[in-house]
Amino acid sequence: MGFSIHYLPFTIYRPFVVNDQTIQAIVAELAPALVGRSMGKVFQLSRLTLAIDFRTGDSRYLFISIEPQPAPRLYLIERRVRDLEKQSLAPTSFIMTLYKRLAGARLISLLKDEGERVVRFVFTAEDVIGQERQYTLVAQLTGRASNLLLLDENDYVIDALRTPRGEGQEIADKYQPPPAQGLPAPSGSPLERGTHASLSEAADAFYRQLDAERAFNSRAAAARARLRKEITQRVKLRRHLENDLQEHGEAEEHKRIGDLLLANLATAVRRGGVVALTDYYAEDALTIELEIDEQATLQEEAARRFKRYTKARRAAEEIARRLSELEQEVAALHAQEERLESIIAASDAAALETFFEQDRKRAPQAQHKKRAAESVPGARRYLSSDGYEILVGRAARDNDHLTFRVARPHDLWLHAADYPGSHVVVLNPTRKEIPHRTIIEAAQLAAAFSQARRDSKVNVHYTQRKFLSKPKGAAPGLVRMSSFRSLTVEPQEKLERI
Repeated sequence: MGFSIHYLPFTIYRPFVVNDQTIQAIVAELAPALVGRSMGKVFQLSRLTLAIDFRTGDSRYLFISIEPQPAPRLYLIERRVRDLEKQSLAPTSFIMTLYKRLAGARLISLLKDEGERVVRFVFTAEDVIGQERQYTLVAQLTGRASNLLLLDENDYVIDALRTPRGEGQEIADKYQPPPAQGLPAPSGSPLERGTHASLSEAADAFYRQLDAERAFNSRAAAARARLRKEITQRVKLRRHLENDLQEHGEAEEHKRIGDLLLANLATAVRRGGVVALTDYYAEDALTIELEIDEQATLQEEAARRFKRYTKARRAAEEIARRLSELEQEVAALHAQEERLESIIAASDAAALETFFEQDRKRAPQAQHKKRAAESVPGARRYLSSDGYEILVGRAARDNDHLTFRVARPHDLWLHAADYPGSHVVVLNPTRKEIPHRTIIEAAQLAAAFSQARRDSKVNVHYTQRKFLSKPKGAAPGLVRMSSFRSLTVEPQEKLERI
Protein backbone atom coordinates (compact mmCIF):
# COMPACT_ATOMS: atom_id res chain seq x y z
CA MET A 1 0.00 0.00 0.00
CA GLY A 2 1.84 3.13 -1.15
CA PHE A 3 1.12 6.59 -2.36
CA SER A 4 2.77 9.18 -4.56
CA ILE A 5 3.13 12.90 -4.01
CA HIS A 6 2.38 15.19 -6.93
CA TYR A 7 3.47 18.79 -7.30
CA LEU A 8 1.47 21.56 -8.93
CA PRO A 9 2.90 22.95 -12.16
CA PHE A 10 3.44 26.63 -11.35
CA THR A 11 3.10 29.12 -14.19
CA ILE A 12 5.50 32.06 -14.23
CA TYR A 13 3.69 35.33 -14.93
CA ARG A 14 5.40 38.62 -15.81
CA PRO A 15 3.48 41.49 -14.15
CA PHE A 16 3.96 43.98 -17.00
CA VAL A 17 1.97 46.73 -15.28
CA VAL A 18 4.95 47.76 -13.13
CA ASN A 19 7.40 48.70 -15.86
CA ASP A 20 7.90 52.43 -16.50
CA GLN A 21 6.31 52.47 -19.93
CA THR A 22 3.13 50.79 -18.80
CA ILE A 23 2.85 52.87 -15.61
CA GLN A 24 3.18 56.05 -17.70
CA ALA A 25 0.47 54.83 -20.07
CA ILE A 26 -1.86 53.99 -17.17
CA VAL A 27 -1.28 57.42 -15.56
CA ALA A 28 -2.03 59.12 -18.88
CA GLU A 29 -5.29 57.19 -19.00
CA LEU A 30 -6.22 57.91 -15.34
CA ALA A 31 -5.53 61.67 -15.35
CA PRO A 32 -8.46 62.83 -17.53
CA ALA A 33 -10.85 60.50 -15.68
CA LEU A 34 -9.86 61.55 -12.14
CA VAL A 35 -8.28 65.02 -12.08
CA GLY A 36 -10.77 67.61 -10.86
CA ARG A 37 -12.85 65.05 -8.99
CA SER A 38 -13.27 64.72 -5.22
CA MET A 39 -12.18 61.80 -3.11
CA GLY A 40 -15.00 59.74 -1.63
CA LYS A 41 -15.15 56.40 0.14
CA VAL A 42 -12.07 54.19 0.48
CA PHE A 43 -12.55 50.40 0.44
CA GLN A 44 -9.76 48.33 1.99
CA LEU A 45 -9.94 45.12 -0.07
CA SER A 46 -6.93 43.50 1.63
CA ARG A 47 -4.18 44.60 3.98
CA LEU A 48 -2.28 46.28 1.14
CA THR A 49 -4.99 46.85 -1.48
CA LEU A 50 -7.44 49.77 -1.74
CA ALA A 51 -10.26 50.87 -4.03
CA ILE A 52 -10.95 54.63 -3.94
CA ASP A 53 -14.18 56.25 -5.10
CA PHE A 54 -13.53 59.45 -7.07
CA ARG A 55 -17.26 59.87 -7.76
CA THR A 56 -16.96 59.27 -11.47
CA GLY A 57 -20.60 58.23 -11.62
CA ASP A 58 -19.90 55.20 -13.82
CA SER A 59 -19.09 52.53 -11.16
CA ARG A 60 -15.35 52.93 -11.75
CA TYR A 61 -12.90 53.06 -8.84
CA LEU A 62 -9.18 53.64 -8.56
CA PHE A 63 -7.55 50.33 -7.66
CA ILE A 64 -4.17 50.50 -5.88
CA SER A 65 -2.29 47.42 -4.68
CA ILE A 66 1.16 47.59 -3.08
CA GLU A 67 1.39 43.81 -2.62
CA PRO A 68 4.90 42.83 -3.77
CA GLN A 69 3.44 39.62 -5.25
CA PRO A 70 2.26 39.26 -7.90
CA ALA A 71 3.08 42.97 -8.44
CA PRO A 72 2.35 46.47 -7.11
CA ARG A 73 -0.10 48.11 -9.51
CA LEU A 74 -2.80 50.72 -10.09
CA TYR A 75 -5.59 51.17 -12.63
CA LEU A 76 -9.33 51.74 -12.83
CA ILE A 77 -11.73 48.90 -12.09
CA GLU A 78 -15.46 48.64 -12.66
CA ARG A 79 -17.32 47.09 -9.72
CA ARG A 80 -20.66 47.19 -7.96
CA VAL A 81 -20.42 49.07 -4.68
CA ARG A 82 -22.06 46.22 -2.78
CA ASP A 83 -19.36 43.83 -4.05
CA LEU A 84 -16.66 46.17 -2.77
CA GLU A 85 -18.43 46.52 0.57
CA LYS A 86 -18.73 42.75 0.88
CA GLN A 87 -15.00 42.29 0.19
CA SER A 88 -13.85 45.17 2.41
CA LEU A 89 -11.98 44.76 5.69
CA ALA A 90 -12.24 47.00 8.71
CA PRO A 91 -10.39 50.27 7.93
CA THR A 92 -6.83 50.56 9.27
CA SER A 93 -5.36 53.65 10.93
CA PHE A 94 -3.97 54.72 7.54
CA ILE A 95 -7.46 54.72 6.02
CA MET A 96 -8.72 56.79 8.94
CA THR A 97 -5.89 59.27 8.29
CA LEU A 98 -6.94 59.50 4.64
CA TYR A 99 -10.51 60.24 5.69
CA LYS A 100 -9.32 62.86 8.17
CA ARG A 101 -7.10 64.72 5.68
CA LEU A 102 -8.61 63.96 2.26
CA ALA A 103 -12.37 63.48 2.74
CA GLY A 104 -13.92 65.63 0.00
CA ALA A 105 -10.45 66.74 -1.19
CA ARG A 106 -10.14 67.59 -4.90
CA LEU A 107 -7.49 65.91 -7.07
CA ILE A 108 -5.57 68.67 -8.86
CA SER A 109 -2.81 66.66 -10.54
CA LEU A 110 -1.72 63.11 -11.24
CA LEU A 111 1.88 62.57 -12.33
CA LYS A 112 4.54 59.87 -12.53
CA ASP A 113 8.07 60.72 -11.36
CA GLU A 114 10.57 60.68 -14.20
CA GLY A 115 12.60 57.46 -14.14
CA GLU A 116 10.85 56.20 -11.02
CA ARG A 117 7.97 53.80 -10.48
CA VAL A 118 6.33 56.43 -8.26
CA VAL A 119 2.94 58.04 -8.95
CA ARG A 120 1.81 61.21 -7.13
CA PHE A 121 -1.83 62.18 -6.55
CA VAL A 122 -1.91 65.83 -5.45
CA PHE A 123 -5.01 67.05 -3.57
CA THR A 124 -6.27 70.31 -2.17
CA ALA A 125 -8.48 70.24 0.92
CA GLU A 126 -9.79 72.66 3.50
CA ASP A 127 -8.70 72.21 7.11
CA VAL A 128 -10.92 72.68 10.18
CA ILE A 129 -10.53 76.50 10.06
CA GLY A 130 -11.30 76.72 6.35
CA GLN A 131 -7.75 77.19 5.08
CA GLU A 132 -6.76 75.35 1.95
CA ARG A 133 -4.07 72.66 2.39
CA GLN A 134 -2.23 70.58 -0.14
CA TYR A 135 -1.56 66.85 0.33
CA THR A 136 0.11 64.25 -1.87
CA LEU A 137 -0.77 60.58 -1.95
CA VAL A 138 2.28 58.70 -3.23
CA ALA A 139 1.83 55.26 -4.83
CA GLN A 140 5.29 53.74 -4.66
CA LEU A 141 5.21 50.72 -7.05
CA THR A 142 8.76 49.60 -6.33
CA GLY A 143 8.63 45.86 -5.63
CA ARG A 144 9.65 44.95 -2.08
CA ALA A 145 9.74 48.66 -1.11
CA SER A 146 6.25 49.31 -2.48
CA ASN A 147 4.08 51.49 -0.26
CA LEU A 148 1.32 54.08 -0.17
CA LEU A 149 2.28 57.24 1.70
CA LEU A 150 0.47 60.48 2.55
CA LEU A 151 2.63 63.64 2.43
CA ASP A 152 1.92 67.14 3.68
CA GLU A 153 2.33 70.29 1.58
CA ASN A 154 6.09 70.27 2.29
CA ASP A 155 6.48 66.59 1.28
CA TYR A 156 6.94 65.29 4.83
CA VAL A 157 5.52 61.83 5.46
CA ILE A 158 2.32 61.91 7.56
CA ASP A 159 1.40 58.22 7.42
CA ALA A 160 1.97 55.06 5.36
CA LEU A 161 -0.04 51.94 4.56
CA ARG A 162 2.93 49.63 5.23
CA THR A 163 5.42 50.16 8.04
CA PRO A 164 7.97 52.43 6.31
CA ARG A 165 11.70 51.75 6.53
CA GLY A 166 14.69 53.69 5.26
CA GLU A 167 15.69 57.30 4.82
CA GLY A 168 12.96 59.47 3.32
CA GLN A 169 10.32 56.81 4.02
CA GLU A 170 9.59 56.97 7.73
CA ILE A 171 6.99 59.13 9.47
CA ALA A 172 8.10 62.81 9.71
CA ASP A 173 10.89 62.29 7.13
CA LYS A 174 10.98 64.49 4.07
CA TYR A 175 9.91 62.05 1.37
CA GLN A 176 12.29 60.67 -1.18
CA PRO A 177 11.86 57.56 -3.36
CA PRO A 178 13.57 54.41 -2.12
CA PRO A 179 17.06 53.76 -3.52
CA ALA A 180 17.51 51.24 -6.28
CA GLN A 181 17.83 47.74 -4.85
CA GLY A 182 20.40 46.45 -7.32
CA LEU A 183 17.77 44.46 -9.22
CA PRO A 184 16.96 44.97 -12.89
CA ALA A 185 13.72 46.81 -13.54
CA PRO A 186 10.89 44.74 -14.99
CA SER A 187 11.38 44.39 -18.70
CA GLY A 188 9.45 43.18 -21.65
CA SER A 189 6.61 44.50 -23.79
CA PRO A 190 4.17 46.83 -22.06
CA LEU A 191 0.67 45.64 -21.36
CA GLU A 192 -1.49 46.11 -24.44
CA ARG A 193 -5.17 46.94 -24.70
CA GLY A 194 -5.87 44.18 -27.18
CA THR A 195 -9.65 43.79 -27.44
CA HIS A 196 -10.24 45.76 -24.23
CA ALA A 197 -11.58 49.31 -24.17
CA SER A 198 -8.67 50.62 -22.06
CA LEU A 199 -5.37 49.65 -20.47
CA SER A 200 -7.13 49.63 -17.08
CA GLU A 201 -9.64 47.12 -18.36
CA ALA A 202 -6.85 44.98 -19.81
CA ALA A 203 -4.88 45.13 -16.55
CA ASP A 204 -7.96 44.29 -14.49
CA ALA A 205 -8.74 41.29 -16.70
CA PHE A 206 -5.12 40.10 -16.55
CA TYR A 207 -4.86 40.22 -12.77
CA ARG A 208 -8.35 38.81 -12.15
CA GLN A 209 -7.39 35.85 -14.30
CA LEU A 210 -4.12 35.56 -12.40
CA ASP A 211 -6.01 35.66 -9.07
CA ALA A 212 -8.39 32.96 -10.31
CA GLU A 213 -5.48 30.71 -11.33
CA ARG A 214 -3.69 31.27 -8.02
CA ALA A 215 -6.91 30.44 -6.15
CA PHE A 216 -7.33 27.31 -8.29
CA ASN A 217 -3.78 26.17 -7.47
CA SER A 218 -4.31 26.90 -3.78
CA ARG A 219 -7.53 24.83 -3.66
CA ALA A 220 -5.87 22.02 -5.60
CA ALA A 221 -2.93 21.99 -3.17
CA ALA A 222 -5.31 21.92 -0.19
CA ALA A 223 -7.26 18.98 -1.64
CA ARG A 224 -4.03 17.10 -2.41
CA ALA A 225 -2.74 17.73 1.10
CA ARG A 226 -5.93 16.34 2.62
CA LEU A 227 -5.73 13.19 0.51
CA ARG A 228 -2.03 12.70 1.35
CA LYS A 229 -2.82 13.11 5.04
CA GLU A 230 -5.63 10.55 4.95
CA ILE A 231 -3.51 8.02 3.04
CA THR A 232 -0.58 8.57 5.41
CA GLN A 233 -2.83 7.96 8.41
CA ARG A 234 -3.99 4.67 6.96
CA VAL A 235 -0.44 3.58 6.11
CA LYS A 236 0.58 4.33 9.68
CA LEU A 237 -2.41 2.43 11.06
CA ARG A 238 -1.64 -0.56 8.85
CA ARG A 239 1.92 -0.61 10.17
CA HIS A 240 0.64 -0.57 13.75
CA LEU A 241 -1.81 -3.38 13.03
CA GLU A 242 0.88 -5.53 11.43
CA ASN A 243 3.16 -4.93 14.42
CA ASP A 244 0.32 -5.92 16.74
CA LEU A 245 -0.18 -9.12 14.80
CA GLN A 246 3.51 -9.99 15.23
CA GLU A 247 3.43 -9.19 18.95
CA HIS A 248 0.50 -11.53 19.51
CA GLY A 249 2.45 -14.35 17.85
CA GLU A 250 1.06 -17.48 16.20
CA ALA A 251 -2.15 -18.50 17.95
CA GLU A 252 -1.68 -22.23 17.25
CA GLU A 253 1.86 -22.15 18.66
CA HIS A 254 0.54 -20.79 22.00
CA LYS A 255 -2.06 -23.58 22.08
CA ARG A 256 0.55 -26.21 21.20
CA ILE A 257 2.83 -25.12 24.08
CA GLY A 258 -0.11 -25.09 26.49
CA ASP A 259 -1.03 -28.65 25.49
CA LEU A 260 2.59 -29.80 25.88
CA LEU A 261 2.83 -28.28 29.37
CA LEU A 262 -0.26 -30.18 30.49
CA ALA A 263 0.91 -33.38 28.81
CA ASN A 264 4.31 -33.16 30.62
CA LEU A 265 3.05 -32.40 34.13
CA ALA A 266 4.48 -35.65 35.47
CA THR A 267 7.67 -35.84 33.39
CA ALA A 268 8.84 -32.23 32.95
CA VAL A 269 12.27 -31.34 34.32
CA ARG A 270 12.64 -27.82 35.75
CA ARG A 271 15.83 -25.89 36.30
CA GLY A 272 14.90 -22.48 37.65
CA GLY A 273 13.16 -20.60 34.85
CA VAL A 274 13.76 -23.32 32.25
CA VAL A 275 11.60 -26.41 31.79
CA ALA A 276 12.41 -29.44 29.60
CA LEU A 277 9.40 -31.02 27.84
CA THR A 278 8.89 -33.97 25.53
CA ASP A 279 7.44 -32.73 22.24
CA TYR A 280 4.79 -35.35 21.51
CA TYR A 281 3.82 -33.48 18.33
CA ALA A 282 7.24 -34.17 16.75
CA GLU A 283 7.81 -37.44 14.90
CA ASP A 284 10.70 -38.55 17.10
CA ALA A 285 9.37 -36.94 20.33
CA LEU A 286 12.34 -34.61 20.81
CA THR A 287 12.99 -32.86 24.08
CA ILE A 288 12.52 -29.07 23.97
CA GLU A 289 13.26 -26.38 26.53
CA LEU A 290 11.04 -23.41 27.41
CA GLU A 291 11.64 -20.36 29.53
CA ILE A 292 8.85 -19.77 32.06
CA ASP A 293 8.26 -17.72 35.20
CA GLU A 294 10.14 -19.34 38.11
CA GLN A 295 7.24 -18.60 40.45
CA ALA A 296 4.57 -20.11 38.17
CA THR A 297 3.45 -23.74 38.15
CA LEU A 298 3.19 -25.65 34.88
CA GLN A 299 -0.60 -25.47 35.14
CA GLU A 300 -0.44 -21.67 35.54
CA GLU A 301 1.94 -21.36 32.61
CA ALA A 302 -0.35 -23.56 30.51
CA ALA A 303 -3.33 -21.34 31.43
CA ARG A 304 -1.33 -18.26 30.43
CA ARG A 305 -0.48 -19.86 27.07
CA PHE A 306 -4.13 -20.74 26.39
CA LYS A 307 -5.13 -17.16 27.24
CA ARG A 308 -2.53 -15.87 24.77
CA TYR A 309 -3.88 -18.32 22.22
CA THR A 310 -7.40 -16.91 22.62
CA LYS A 311 -6.19 -13.30 22.39
CA ALA A 312 -3.96 -14.02 19.40
CA ARG A 313 -6.78 -15.78 17.55
CA ARG A 314 -9.19 -12.91 18.18
CA ALA A 315 -6.54 -10.37 17.26
CA ALA A 316 -5.77 -12.17 14.01
CA GLU A 317 -9.46 -12.11 13.06
CA GLU A 318 -9.93 -8.46 14.00
CA ILE A 319 -6.70 -7.30 12.38
CA ALA A 320 -7.48 -9.20 9.18
CA ARG A 321 -10.89 -7.49 9.04
CA ARG A 322 -9.39 -4.06 9.67
CA LEU A 323 -6.62 -4.56 7.10
CA SER A 324 -9.24 -5.47 4.54
CA GLU A 325 -11.15 -2.28 5.36
CA LEU A 326 -7.95 -0.26 5.04
CA GLU A 327 -7.27 -1.70 1.59
CA GLN A 328 -10.75 -0.62 0.46
CA GLU A 329 -10.33 2.85 1.99
CA VAL A 330 -6.96 3.40 0.36
CA ALA A 331 -8.26 2.18 -3.00
CA ALA A 332 -11.07 4.74 -2.72
CA LEU A 333 -8.59 7.48 -1.83
CA HIS A 334 -6.40 6.62 -4.81
CA ALA A 335 -9.49 6.81 -7.03
CA GLN A 336 -10.15 10.29 -5.61
CA GLU A 337 -6.52 11.20 -6.33
CA GLU A 338 -6.98 10.19 -9.98
CA ARG A 339 -10.19 12.22 -10.20
CA LEU A 340 -8.46 15.24 -8.63
CA GLU A 341 -5.57 14.99 -11.11
CA SER A 342 -8.05 14.91 -14.00
CA ILE A 343 -9.78 18.02 -12.65
CA ILE A 344 -6.45 19.85 -12.31
CA ALA A 345 -5.29 18.80 -15.77
CA ALA A 346 -8.53 20.15 -17.22
CA SER A 347 -8.33 23.36 -15.12
CA ASP A 348 -11.97 22.78 -14.21
CA ALA A 349 -12.57 25.34 -11.43
CA ALA A 350 -16.23 24.37 -10.92
CA ALA A 351 -15.39 20.66 -10.54
CA LEU A 352 -12.51 21.50 -8.19
CA GLU A 353 -14.77 23.61 -6.00
CA THR A 354 -17.21 20.71 -5.75
CA PHE A 355 -14.37 18.28 -5.00
CA PHE A 356 -12.92 20.66 -2.42
CA GLU A 357 -16.24 20.97 -0.60
CA GLN A 358 -16.67 17.19 -0.56
CA ASP A 359 -13.07 16.77 0.62
CA ARG A 360 -13.54 19.19 3.52
CA LYS A 361 -16.74 17.44 4.62
CA ARG A 362 -15.18 13.99 4.44
CA ALA A 363 -13.70 13.02 7.82
CA PRO A 364 -10.98 10.35 8.01
CA GLN A 365 -12.61 6.97 8.50
CA ALA A 366 -11.65 5.22 11.74
CA GLN A 367 -12.44 1.56 12.30
CA HIS A 368 -15.72 2.54 13.90
CA LYS A 369 -18.40 5.15 13.31
CA LYS A 370 -17.41 8.39 14.93
CA ARG A 371 -19.93 10.50 16.76
CA ALA A 372 -20.18 13.98 15.33
CA ALA A 373 -17.94 16.54 16.95
CA GLU A 374 -20.93 18.84 17.39
CA SER A 375 -22.48 16.28 19.75
CA VAL A 376 -19.47 16.37 22.09
CA PRO A 377 -19.20 19.95 23.38
CA GLY A 378 -16.52 20.67 25.94
CA ALA A 379 -14.33 17.72 24.95
CA ARG A 380 -10.92 17.35 23.34
CA ARG A 381 -10.82 14.68 20.63
CA TYR A 382 -7.91 12.31 19.87
CA LEU A 383 -7.36 9.29 17.63
CA SER A 384 -5.57 6.31 19.17
CA SER A 385 -2.92 4.30 17.34
CA ASP A 386 -5.55 1.59 16.77
CA GLY A 387 -8.08 4.04 15.27
CA TYR A 388 -10.31 4.52 18.33
CA GLU A 389 -11.66 7.98 19.12
CA ILE A 390 -10.78 9.22 22.61
CA LEU A 391 -12.67 12.10 24.22
CA VAL A 392 -11.23 14.13 27.11
CA GLY A 393 -13.48 16.37 29.18
CA ARG A 394 -12.48 19.93 30.02
CA ALA A 395 -14.37 21.34 33.02
CA ALA A 396 -16.37 19.48 35.72
CA ARG A 397 -19.72 19.99 33.98
CA ASP A 398 -18.16 18.93 30.67
CA ASN A 399 -17.02 15.74 32.43
CA ASP A 400 -20.59 15.02 33.53
CA HIS A 401 -21.92 15.63 30.02
CA LEU A 402 -19.25 13.42 28.47
CA THR A 403 -19.74 10.55 30.95
CA PHE A 404 -23.51 10.50 31.35
CA ARG A 405 -24.78 11.97 28.05
CA VAL A 406 -22.20 11.04 25.41
CA ALA A 407 -20.64 7.77 26.61
CA ARG A 408 -22.49 4.50 25.89
CA PRO A 409 -22.56 1.46 28.22
CA HIS A 410 -19.71 -0.39 26.45
CA ASP A 411 -17.46 2.66 26.04
CA LEU A 412 -14.35 2.65 28.24
CA TRP A 413 -14.12 5.32 30.97
CA LEU A 414 -10.86 6.40 32.65
CA HIS A 415 -9.84 8.82 35.40
CA ALA A 416 -6.66 9.52 37.40
CA ALA A 417 -6.89 7.76 40.79
CA ASP A 418 -7.14 10.01 43.86
CA TYR A 419 -6.61 13.26 41.92
CA PRO A 420 -9.04 15.74 40.34
CA GLY A 421 -8.88 15.59 36.57
CA SER A 422 -10.65 15.09 33.26
CA HIS A 423 -12.97 12.21 32.50
CA VAL A 424 -11.65 10.26 29.50
CA VAL A 425 -13.88 8.10 27.28
CA VAL A 426 -12.79 5.65 24.56
CA LEU A 427 -15.67 5.26 22.11
CA ASN A 428 -16.39 1.59 21.39
CA PRO A 429 -19.46 1.26 19.13
CA THR A 430 -18.37 -2.20 17.91
CA ARG A 431 -18.44 -3.49 21.53
CA LYS A 432 -15.30 -5.53 20.86
CA GLU A 433 -12.31 -5.76 23.16
CA ILE A 434 -10.38 -2.50 23.08
CA PRO A 435 -6.67 -3.06 22.31
CA HIS A 436 -4.39 -2.70 25.30
CA ARG A 437 -2.31 -0.07 23.50
CA THR A 438 -5.36 2.16 23.15
CA ILE A 439 -6.14 1.72 26.87
CA ILE A 440 -2.56 2.76 27.73
CA GLU A 441 -2.81 5.84 25.46
CA ALA A 442 -6.16 6.86 26.99
CA ALA A 443 -4.75 6.34 30.50
CA GLN A 444 -1.79 8.57 29.64
CA LEU A 445 -4.23 11.29 28.60
CA ALA A 446 -6.22 10.87 31.83
CA ALA A 447 -2.99 11.30 33.80
CA ALA A 448 -1.84 14.26 31.68
CA PHE A 449 -5.14 16.10 32.22
CA SER A 450 -5.16 15.69 36.00
CA GLN A 451 -3.55 17.42 38.95
CA ALA A 452 -0.98 14.60 38.95
CA ARG A 453 0.32 15.61 35.51
CA ARG A 454 3.79 16.46 36.87
CA ASP A 455 4.26 13.08 38.57
CA SER A 456 6.50 10.54 36.84
CA LYS A 457 3.93 7.75 37.32
CA VAL A 458 0.18 8.02 37.90
CA ASN A 459 -2.42 5.38 38.81
CA VAL A 460 -5.46 5.47 36.53
CA HIS A 461 -8.78 3.70 37.12
CA TYR A 462 -10.69 2.37 34.12
CA THR A 463 -14.00 0.61 33.61
CA GLN A 464 -16.90 0.40 31.21
CA ARG A 465 -19.39 3.23 31.38
CA LYS A 466 -22.14 0.85 32.55
CA PHE A 467 -20.36 0.45 35.91
CA LEU A 468 -20.64 4.19 36.71
CA SER A 469 -23.41 6.05 38.50
CA LYS A 470 -23.99 9.58 39.73
CA PRO A 471 -24.67 9.91 43.50
CA LYS A 472 -27.77 11.98 44.18
CA GLY A 473 -26.83 15.59 44.85
CA ALA A 474 -23.14 14.99 44.03
CA ALA A 475 -21.03 17.84 42.72
CA PRO A 476 -20.33 18.05 38.95
CA GLY A 477 -17.67 15.55 37.87
CA LEU A 478 -18.17 13.17 40.84
CA VAL A 479 -19.04 9.55 39.98
CA ARG A 480 -19.37 6.19 41.77
CA MET A 481 -17.70 3.07 40.32
CA SER A 482 -19.16 -0.35 41.12
CA SER A 483 -16.28 -2.16 39.38
CA PHE A 484 -12.96 -1.01 37.98
CA ARG A 485 -9.36 -1.93 37.23
CA SER A 486 -6.20 0.17 37.55
CA LEU A 487 -2.91 0.62 35.75
CA THR A 488 0.12 2.88 36.22
CA VAL A 489 1.29 5.11 33.37
CA GLU A 490 3.44 8.12 32.61
CA PRO A 491 1.38 11.29 31.90
CA GLN A 492 1.60 12.03 28.17
CA GLU A 493 -0.33 13.82 25.44
CA LYS A 494 1.30 12.35 22.34
CA LEU A 495 -1.75 11.42 20.26
CA GLU A 496 -2.95 13.41 17.27
CA ARG A 497 -5.82 15.83 17.97
CA ILE A 498 -8.79 15.53 15.63
